[in-house]
Amino acid sequence: MADINLRPDPSRADAPANGNAAEEPVWDIIELIFFAYRDFVGDPDGVLAAFGFGRAHHRVLHFVNRNPGLKVAELLEILRITKQSLGRVLKQLVDEGYVEQREGVTDRRQRLLFVTPKGAALAMRLACLQTKRIARAFSEIGPEAHAEARRFLVAMINPEARGDVLDFINHGGRPRWPRP
Repeated sequence: MADINLRPDPSRADAPANGNAAEEPVWDIIELIFFAYRDFVGDPDGVLAAFGFGRAHHRVLHFVNRNPGLKVAELLEILRITKQSLGRVLKQLVDEGYVEQREGVTDRRQRLLFVTPKGAALAMRLACLQTKRIARAFSEIGPEAHAEARRFLVAMINPEARGDVLDFINHGGRPRWPRP
């Protein structure tokens, strides 16, 4: 027989933050984020499937394309995946000629990542698909859409990481945030 709890359990992830049962989650925004993400990544999924790649391959291609010479350790920090997961994806991208690894100039133990011309072309193809979706959405919202979307997304990032994330995306800086 199932337990019946009349008081919210504050340790539960779905419990209201202040213990007030009248405080409902913002279901519409939560679900809109899920559906928007589904469609945003869905556009490139078909292209990736033709190559036998998945979303992890897409993320690796994206960040390596945008940050030539990215260290494997830095990529692990960005993606927050295990070494084993990255290793499998990276091996496939390297073996199929989309990414190349080079030794560090000052430290030969470092593995620096670069996209090949083939990898750059695929990364751009995927980014263009996603850019079309974003541009369509912005055109429906109006002239301030880009700035407002950016403000919202930055606000969604943990406050202690915002500066590093913004530095990274605005200036091509290297990630400095610690891996959890």
